[in-house]
Amino acid sequence: MNYNRYIYFVNLCKIVRMIDRAILDKVSDNIRLARLQRRISQEKLAEMVDISTKYLNMIENRKANPTIVIVIRICKALGIDLNTIYPQ
Repeated sequence: MNYNRYIYFVNLCKIVRMIDRAILDKVSDNIRLARLQRRISQEKLAEMVDISTKYLNMIENRKANPTIVIVIRICKALGIDLNTIYPQ
């Protein structure tokens, strides 16, 4: 791989990470907002989704990257559509 291709690849990876970070931030913030609007505690939601309170806290604070399965379970527990968590 020549140097220019290497630099292109490195920059592309940085852009992908920034996009991934933006998606995670939006999902995390919207999960917290939906939970608070419904006046559900982290403990109660974690119990409803069958995850630990610590893990839910990490999701809401942008420190964990939940699987799509967990996000769907959170949406179901909150009674919302996936588009509410990540509108396009």
